[in-house]
Amino acid sequence: MSSPRAATTLVVCFVALALLTLLSLALGAQALSPAQLVHALAHPFDGDQADRIVIGLRLPRTAVALVAGASLGLAGAVMQGVTRNPLADPGLLGVNAGASLAVVTAIGVFGVGSASGYVWFAFGGAAVAAAVVYAIGVLGQGGATPVKLALAGAALTATLTSIVTLVLLSHQDVFQQFRFWQVGSVAGRSLHDVGVVAPFAAAGALLAIIGGRMLDVLALGDDAARGLGLNIPLARAICAVAVVLLAGAATSIAGPVVFVGLVAAHAARPVAGHDHRWLIGLSGVIGAGLLVASDLIGRFIAPPGELEAGVVIAIVGAPVMIALIRRRGAVMSA
Repeated sequence: MSSPRAATTLVVCFVALALLTLLSLALGAQALSPAQLVHALAHPFDGDQADRIVIGLRLPRTAVALVAGASLGLAGAVMQGVTRNPLADPGLLGVNAGASLAVVTAIGVFGVGSASGYVWFAFGGAAVAAAVVYAIGVLGQGGATPVKLALAGAALTATLTSIVTLVLLSHQDVFQQFRFWQVGSVAGRSLHDVGVVAPFAAAGALLAIIGGRMLDVLALGDDAARGLGLNIPLARAICAVAVVLLAGAATSIAGPVVFVGLVAAHAARPVAGHDHRWLIGLSGVIGAGLLVASDLIGRFIAPPGELEAGVVIAIVGAPVMIALIRRRGAVMSA
């Protein structure tokens, strides 16, 4: 696809994301008028009810959705490129499983009971799991090939998931706390939590953008990439670190949200084609929009309560994914 079309689509996606963000701040159990919303944003410390709703509740959860959604979208595009697998997802590197085991450890061993306390454990677990997968992948002939990375990730995910299940079955009190994180949610977090993970997400986004051109060359195959002078181990390492930072940041603050990275990359591909620089940018914006929209839908789908964003995206994501695959002709090459 042409760059002008991709650029136009990117601008449209940014506009749509801005509108979704405003709706997320204005709508909920108590809808706010445009005047109330503007006043709350312009005078955040006045202390009236609208200000408390916007600044204290909706702004943090919207910020979490934006950061986590964009990070997952970027990570999904990079993962599909580095593994040359159109069904790759950030969880392929064991990120979700590593974060889950770390959160279980935080609750059961260290007695952590707040979302802000989970962040560092979840991020550390995600990073360690992805590092282990990459270390296993580089062993043997050929280095970290897409197939070896996928198999190592699947094996580690299965192992860590079994350990998590065993711990939860043995400790009911840990399960009660863990399930609120495991379902995937943007509620109950603070702007401080966002501030903790935002630098890691920003660093991951920068590495993803740097790796975009490398992924274009890697898509030609290892032999062709080597002939063009690409340092293949370095390229894969940069992309792997980007995924660790992005998916680790998103998982630590929002839980193991599924489908965002997968759907965002597939939705962006018809416009971006095989140009990973456009694909990565579009995937990030689409991923942010998906999670913000899922959180917004969840506020109204089960009144008087609400569904968590992770549940909504799982329900909506499956049929959307099927439709995208059918439209694209089932299996694609990244």
